[in-house]
Amino acid sequence: MITILQAVLLGVLQGITELFPISSLGHSVIFPALFGWEELQKDPLFLNFLVGTHLATALVLIVMFWSDWREIAKGFFRSLKQRRISSQDANAKLAWLLIIGTIPAGILGLLFEEPLEALFSTPDYAVMFLALNGVMLLIAERLPKKSGTHIEQTTWAQSVGVGASQALALFPGFSRTGSTIVGGLLVGLSHKDALRYSFLLATPIIAAASLLKLPELFTDHGKAFLLPTLVGAVAAGSAAYFAVKFLTDYFQTKTLKPFGIYCIIAGLGAWLIIHI
Repeated sequence: MITILQAVLLGVLQGITELFPISSLGHSVIFPALFGWEELQKDPLFLNFLVGTHLATALVLIVMFWSDWREIAKGFFRSLKQRRISSQDANAKLAWLLIIGTIPAGILGLLFEEPLEALFSTPDYAVMFLALNGVMLLIAERLPKKSGTHIEQTTWAQSVGVGASQALALFPGFSRTGSTIVGGLLVGLSHKDALRYSFLLATPIIAAASLLKLPELFTDHGKAFLLPTLVGAVAAGSAAYFAVKFLTDYFQTKTLKPFGIYCIIAGLGAWLIIHI
């Protein structure tokens, strides 16, 4: 049984790490191991607790980007009504870019989430992938990149590629936000636009996964996790709000480098703590 204190700590951890490019799943695997909470992870409904905190994060993203989602929805319905995507209608194109970008990660998640979870959801793998996530972020900042592309100017193929990069987050330790920001940078987006695109792409994936898993909390066994999940969700949502505000300002002028360094140090440090 998860305690209220554990629910708060894990909720805050999820709300921050889901949106920072440092892997929420990796931290959710490593953190209990560091504090001796391994029994939590053995309960099948621990995943549903995590999903509840993810849903809170998705709701925060929807609220904070509500004006974007409203215009994107209008553009989507305009394209359906006109039966075409006007070259002058940036929001209509963005709507379809997000749909096309979400499909690959959704399919890969449905096909491989359980096998990968069974193989790799252990602290040893998570610390390794977290360090590799840091390496990926540092390499991305070193690669030559074209610049000046806006989200709406990306091609359909580029959108598929950036969307598919989210599948890296199926490996605990790789970050969904980090991988999509890297993908965005490589197709010419600025750090600021790559972050926005990452948040927009992540929202439907997080929300859909949450809605699929959440009903299990209302089973007889799952009711014991209801209160901790609600507490964790509030904590995650609060942390996510501040994470969005911070990152939006941060990526106006700064890069992924500090996050890459953190992931490498945290991964190696956690490995030492676990094994010494």
